[in-house]
Amino acid sequence: MNAIIQHMKRNYKLLLVVLALCVGLFSFMPKGDPGDPEKDKLLLELLTFVIERGHYDPAVIDDKFSKGVYKDYIEALDPSKRFFLQSDIDEFVKYETQIDDQIKNKDLAFFNLTYNRLMQRIAESKDFYKEVLDKPFDYSVKEDFNTDYEKLPYAKTVAELKEKWRKQIKLSTLSSLTDKLKMQEDLKNGVVNDKNKKDKTGKNPVTLSDKDKNKTFEDFEKETRESSLKSLNEYFDFINDLDQNDWFSVYVNAIATRFDPHTNYFPPDEKERFDVSMSGKLEGIGARLQKKNDYTEVSELISGGPAWRGKELEAGDVIMKVAQGSQDAVDVVGMHLDDVVKKIKGPKGTEVRLTVKKVDGTIVVISIIRDIVEIEETYAKSSIVEKNGVKYGIIYLPKFYIDFENNDARDAGKDMAIEVERLKKEGVQGIAIDLRDNGGGSLKTVVDIAGLFIEDGPIVQIKSAGKKKEVLFDRDKKIQWDGPLVIMQNSFSASASEILAAAIQDYRRGIIIGSKQSYGKGTVQNVIDLNQFVRGNSVGDLGALKTTTQKFYRITGGSTQLEGVSSDVAIPDRYAYLKMGERDIDNAMPYDKIDPAQFNFWDKQQNFDAAIESSKKRIAENPKFKLIDENAKWIDDRNKENVYSLNIDQFKAEQNAIEEKAKKYKSIADYQNSLKFNSLPYELEAEKNDSSLKEKRDRWHESLSKDIYVEEALNVLDDLQPKKAGEIKKNMVTKIKKEKLVKS
Repeated sequence: MNAIIQHMKRNYKLLLVVLALCVGLFSFMPKGDPGDPEKDKLLLELLTFVIERGHYDPAVIDDKFSKGVYKDYIEALDPSKRFFLQSDIDEFVKYETQIDDQIKNKDLAFFNLTYNRLMQRIAESKDFYKEVLDKPFDYSVKEDFNTDYEKLPYAKTVAELKEKWRKQIKLSTLSSLTDKLKMQEDLKNGVVNDKNKKDKTGKNPVTLSDKDKNKTFEDFEKETRESSLKSLNEYFDFINDLDQNDWFSVYVNAIATRFDPHTNYFPPDEKERFDVSMSGKLEGIGARLQKKNDYTEVSELISGGPAWRGKELEAGDVIMKVAQGSQDAVDVVGMHLDDVVKKIKGPKGTEVRLTVKKVDGTIVVISIIRDIVEIEETYAKSSIVEKNGVKYGIIYLPKFYIDFENNDARDAGKDMAIEVERLKKEGVQGIAIDLRDNGGGSLKTVVDIAGLFIEDGPIVQIKSAGKKKEVLFDRDKKIQWDGPLVIMQNSFSASASEILAAAIQDYRRGIIIGSKQSYGKGTVQNVIDLNQFVRGNSVGDLGALKTTTQKFYRITGGSTQLEGVSSDVAIPDRYAYLKMGERDIDNAMPYDKIDPAQFNFWDKQQNFDAAIESSKKRIAENPKFKLIDENAKWIDDRNKENVYSLNIDQFKAEQNAIEEKAKKYKSIADYQNSLKFNSLPYELEAEKNDSSLKEKRDRWHESLSKDIYVEEALNVLDDLQPKKAGEIKKNMVTKIKKEKLVKS
């Protein structure tokens, strides 16, 4: 989840004053190299020092804390229990209640033991999978495999561990094999492969061509083993790219997150990625890269970026060498992906020369001048739709982004104001803001956005440890949009999203529709650069710490922590019964209340309650929503089933039964509303010269036309129209009269 970042100078300075008292403790440390224990000790000391003095409610570092760190860390190292043996765990568990003492004493014994043992076990396991995949599987054997790794014991012997690897790989290849055989059968029967269908893992499946019609069982069996071998080789290549610093970061984060789920340590590279995520932009060439064995491949060009504008670099190109301007080129084959990225990125206006191997095998040198690259998917975007002769606007906000370093840069608050103005210009009569899956971001932008829809008043209350509450106000009396408003949320809408939804709900300014409740994250984090506390720093970049410094509260006084924001209109969704909110995390901070702030309800929406009731009635009577709820219960039941047969006949029977049941819910994905969504005029002009942008918008509009939740949001906007007030009231009166008649 993205944290809600409170970047208020006053609070930050208070924290610096406290920390400055002990800056001398971290002065003049010896030079640190990768894996340098002195640097690791310094990081531990600095990390716990900053958290204990800056955290809203720091946990006591005691045996209970130690047990939590131990559990989280071991699970992070080996989540599938396919590396460590029970004898390793027996050795590790001796430290279960000693980690707190080791943290205080800057003792790295536990980390060193686990790291060295993990490296040993990883090296040993490379032979396991190669041996397993060297010969065909016998799928006629009646055996099964349990994927509930959390409850499964560790292997007691190497032979047991090898057997676990064998079964795990066999399940993977069996799943692929049955898919291929089914597709071959469909081909022979003239059934067209559905290229848009996802496989059991959620990935796009391999589709077959006509030449595959005559392949034998043995051909497909061999192909699945070769594919699995390739995937595992790539997995181990990724692991080999990790160094000791990466694994130490895992350990440090196991410590940090025991204070609360949103206190995290950012190694230097992660901090940079976090900044890019929050600002939505970077300086570079605008290309996404991925590792393919020893090679770095271009996976996508970012629309509008310098590489995209240059039209020479293409997706699929393999980068062989990188040169800075006229300097000699450096060979990057076999180099860690992060290191390749560092060489390609650079300040705006500088030149980078890439030696690339094109998909046709030719080698070319491409010169690119770096520039500011805006990651368009990060930003707010709008669409217009007409329903019953009335125009409405949809604004999708993926996160509450901001550039902390540049006040003049674009941010979510400024962009939302622009989108609202554009929609007003097009004559819309209602706006729906889509906050689904929005994990949060900048607190400042929330206040700015909420202020677009009210005259003025409090938006959110904030409390720091031991301090009086602070109320953040919208002080601008201007109302940019005073018409009907709907906020869409789901169980993944968190933090800043919940503040906006809560404020709109508490003012009765708009109607909140979506999942029964949002995620439930009611805490504020500060990102603190750890390097500033080391005088004469010669140990290298120490990274940053994101720690919980405050809690926020609704203007009515209640926290959104754990409870989230309950939708005015709760709509069934497929994740409704799965445990995935803040309330399901064992060390989440508690819910509490403070005094309410003074505010006035919005009184310009006369048919507010009637629209809510009308929506609830529609949902209750809608067979599609009933089917979605039934599907959600089925998904929850399926999630609890962890044992799979490795016998091909039994596996097929099990999968066929699942697919038969799933057919009942297929119509959910095939749903199509009758609405047509369009880009705004300024974007239509841009799309003429940007095929990539047009393709992205077309895909978005297609997804909107299949979205039953968006359709209901528009229904609610329709009910909020002044012309509907009398009609809804009349229907409600009729309903009440009928109910009285039945009772009498």
